[in-house]
Amino acid sequence: MTAESEKQRQAGQGTKYLCFSLGREEFAIPLLVVKEVIAVPEITPVPFSPPYFLGIMNLRGQVISVLDLRLKLAIKPSQSSETAIIICDLGSMSLGVVVDSINRVEAPGADAISNTPEIQNNPNAESITGVFKSARSLVLLLDICKALSVEDLTALNRNTSTSPKVA
Repeated sequence: MTAESEKQRQAGQGTKYLCFSLGREEFAIPLLVVKEVIAVPEITPVPFSPPYFLGIMNLRGQVISVLDLRLKLAIKPSQSSETAIIICDLGSMSLGVVVDSINRVEAPGADAISNTPEIQNNPNAESITGVFKSARSLVLLLDICKALSVEDLTALNRNTSTSPKVA
């Protein structure tokens, strides 16, 4: 089964996506990856991290790395009272992702999801897995894991594994 047919099969089964804004663009990630959505808390910076790694935060005793997805994808952020953090479950770790706003949850049908658009000379292009049209705009489906580089994953593991649980 190809990745494309797997995506369509999942969409046909009513896969739900959390839609959010980064700058003027709208993105979505599978709702199954989302643990929760929170307001932006106090974040402790980690020295020698890339600019898009904001640092670490304490979420009910668990240390979670926080990444500004806007900076990672080179999208101009728009600070507002709607800025939020999506806590994503990436299997062996959790990651906080800063977004401009949370918009809604959608479950597009299999026929609504189109193939990945052809994007030339963009290192983040492979993190876009498809696109669908909502009532308001085109929504890009984002694979958080593909948006992270090997260096990012190494830094995430280092930040969360060396940090003790905080009470």
